[in-house]
Amino acid sequence: MASLPYMLKIMPKPFDASPSPANPLVVALAYDGLCTFEFGVAVEMFGLPRPEMGEGWYRFAVAAIEPGELRATGGIRLMADGGLDLLAEAGTIIVPGWRGADTPVPEALCRALRAAHSGGARVLSICSGVFVLAAAGLLSGLKATTHWRYTDKLKTLYPDVEVVPDVLYVDSGAVLTSAGSAAGIDLCLHLIRRDFGSEAANRVARRLVVPPHRDGGQAQYIERAVPEVHESARLGPLIDRMRARLGEDFSIAALAKSVGMSERTFLRRFEAATGTTPARWLLGERLARARQLLEESTVGMEQVAEASGFGSTQTLRHHFRQQLSTTPGAYRAMFGRALGSEGVPAEVAAE
Repeated sequence: MASLPYMLKIMPKPFDASPSPANPLVVALAYDGLCTFEFGVAVEMFGLPRPEMGEGWYRFAVAAIEPGELRATGGIRLMADGGLDLLAEAGTIIVPGWRGADTPVPEALCRALRAAHSGGARVLSICSGVFVLAAAGLLSGLKATTHWRYTDKLKTLYPDVEVVPDVLYVDSGAVLTSAGSAAGIDLCLHLIRRDFGSEAANRVARRLVVPPHRDGGQAQYIERAVPEVHESARLGPLIDRMRARLGEDFSIAALAKSVGMSERTFLRRFEAATGTTPARWLLGERLARARQLLEESTVGMEQVAEASGFGSTQTLRHHFRQQLSTTPGAYRAMFGRALGSEGVPAEVAAE
């Protein structure tokens, strides 16, 4: 199974509390040649007015790293709120991509990032923005990720960085990195979840019409042959059956026979369609179901283990520790939604 996103044991504050950073100002960097999509992700997540979130929601500003008119991909011209001096006021700094892996990063920007980080600011990169953080020395000795096309380059240029190539994002505390462009959405939702709790992240995701959690890693998006249509048609119903029967033990022989393939062909076609093996896919689905139950219900751990196909709480805990670096109980404490008196999610009951 493609690795799940890295998750740390960080307890969020209540939904109606102020965000955890001492200064809730989020500053997105802007530069000539700006990556428009990645910048748009930062604006959408932190720059939109969200009165439903209360007065403690993020403030947002754009900092130009250089003087003069800034051009973004697609012919857009950008006017920033200020220069690098804004970084000193930021609680969170977002680097929305970069001009290129081999393009030098201005020393003035590196100094400003180091100073802000030393002062307590969190720094977050989307896609190729990781090269800016690496150039500033903020990733030395840490785990980090980037788009799968750039992972080898990142390893070569910065051997002191532990590159994790097959995840959507890595949270190293005060330094966070995401994979390809859209993975920036996953990382930003994760940060909102850290600051305000699961319900806030769910609300933002709902407005974006995206899932609050996107399981799996970017290995599933690496270029590969597209399965033939008739084979996809055979695998689709099989995958649906497996998802509906998470508690069953599936042998490769039985699965291959059910779709009329040899075991070798079945394994090759299954990985082409899903990006992973049947066993790892099944584990990922079981974890996804367990996480859903822990977030959205108050059922006991034995029921969670049974309903998600793990069978026992011991097995459930083992895989949570191995894949998510946490326990089911800690996960529920971090991301679980408060339920109303009739077992209905509080926000639904209120409505």
